[in-house]
Amino acid sequence: MNYQQLFKMQKGLDQHIEKNHQLQDEDLFERKVLALLVELGELANETRCFKFWSLKPSSPQETVLEEFVDGIHFILSIGIECGFDREAEYAITLEKEDSVNGQFLAVYEAIGKFRTSRSPSHYKDLVTAYLNLGEMLGFTSSDIEKAYIDKNEVNYKRQAEGY
Repeated sequence: MNYQQLFKMQKGLDQHIEKNHQLQDEDLFERKVLALLVELGELANETRCFKFWSLKPSSPQETVLEEFVDGIHFILSIGIECGFDREAEYAITLEKEDSVNGQFLAVYEAIGKFRTSRSPSHYKDLVTAYLNLGEMLGFTSSDIEKAYIDKNEVNYKRQAEGY
């Protein structure tokens, strides 16, 4: 994935939103972290992986991917907020949980640790945990990058329409 391109695109969207909503002087870190947590919950809801009481299947893969990239938007935005947007590479590692449920919980934990520390190493752990989740959900780097670019355009359109 071309992380520098994604960070650049996210920075442009963030600046556009901050200008249009007069938020240039606001510290948005906590709101972005909460937004990421909400998006992660929406992603889990679309996968239905935790709904042991239901027989209804997961949403279509393209819906799950769209929810996944919503999380990517906030992860990039938080990284920019903390000055971590110069990183060129993040890796999907073998350090995954045994289940998608476990990986969701690992991402929640990584978000909490990063929120407290705001350290580069905890940011990298968060990105890695999230990318690992994406892989476990069946997404490739190119799937994620293309979906991010597509959703970025949608987000600009939504801003223009007063979303």
